[in-house]
Amino acid sequence: MNIEDYKKMVKEFSPQENRLKNILVSFFVGGLIGFLGEFFIYFVTECFGTSQVEASMWLCLFLIVVGTFLTALGFFDTWFSKLKCGLIIPTTGFAHSVASCALDFKKEGLITGLGANFFRLAGSVILYGILSAFFLCVIKVMLIG
Repeated sequence: MNIEDYKKMVKEFSPQENRLKNILVSFFVGGLIGFLGEFFIYFVTECFGTSQVEASMWLCLFLIVVGTFLTALGFFDTWFSKLKCGLIIPTTGFAHSVASCALDFKKEGLITGLGANFFRLAGSVILYGILSAFFLCVIKVMLIG
């Protein structure tokens, strides 16, 4: 069997996805989450008299708690398989990645299990986010002054 036959066999037996459906589901779910977030910000601003910045911080905290809670209960992965990437907005996706890594190793104890593996996946995101922000700031200072 040569490489071309192998590629043909892989293509034949690989599950086909409906990309248009996935795009539409992601668009509407992400839009619904955004709409509910804006409603949350409006509600907190009007009812509690806070600024929009403070209400946005409360929204981020709320999304982190909900994403972590749904991951701990085992719902997040199931919902993600149906709702696709519309559910993985940066805040809930990051909370899910941290919580799922921690939960995978909870049987090994608090220190060597949860503590050692808490940022296993999210650690690289934090590292490269900080590094890229640093280099972009250096470039900005060099160009603008």
